[in-house]
Amino acid sequence: METLIAQLRAGVACAYQKSRDLLMRMPVKARWVMGIFLVAALILALHTALSVKDSTLHLHVQHDFRSADLSVWVDGDMVYSGQLRGATKKKFGLIPESVQGSFSQAVAVPSGTREVRVRVVSDDGSSQEDSISGDFVKNASRDLSVSAHHRGVSLNWLNGGTETVPASTGWFGRYASSFLLTVAGSIISALTGFVLKELPGRLKSPTPDSKAQSSAAGQ
Repeated sequence: METLIAQLRAGVACAYQKSRDLLMRMPVKARWVMGIFLVAALILALHTALSVKDSTLHLHVQHDFRSADLSVWVDGDMVYSGQLRGATKKKFGLIPESVQGSFSQAVAVPSGTREVRVRVVSDDGSSQEDSISGDFVKNASRDLSVSAHHRGVSLNWLNGGTETVPASTGWFGRYASSFLLTVAGSIISALTGFVLKELPGRLKSPTPDSKAQSSAAGQ
């Protein structure tokens, strides 16, 4: 076991030394390009980590629509779209009384402080919506009660009540990942432009070996 560990350490040290030597032989501009690329990759990794859907939102909908479209957004991103169906309930089994329906759906969302917005559009074109904010714990779930009627939509957290989001925390949760993605895109665009500008010149410029061969041929 100790011999294997020693061999691994030696291999890592050898790889590190070769990488260091290769890096030192690279032109300064190439080092800058590599550094910018690594920064962009780090930003994209942070964006991915912020966007991982590691929590669950359970929707429990009660409505009085015969037919309606249900849409759900989390921090401005649509996470669910589907239809609600209701049936006429008859009083004493004979007299039509009202339309009632229920619906349940589980949706994967990123953990953290999130804003949930629900919109219901009935078959006559009228639209009702409401929003609510709350904290989602990693590898856990939250239950949201949605009461949807022609007069409006109301949202309430089950077993915990309505939650309020502090301004600073809500801003970060809503905009940080978008900001990181924008910065990464700008860096990658600048890197692509640099490569397209510098690469043709690098390809056309003669190497030291070709210069030596041309000089020898002239003599």
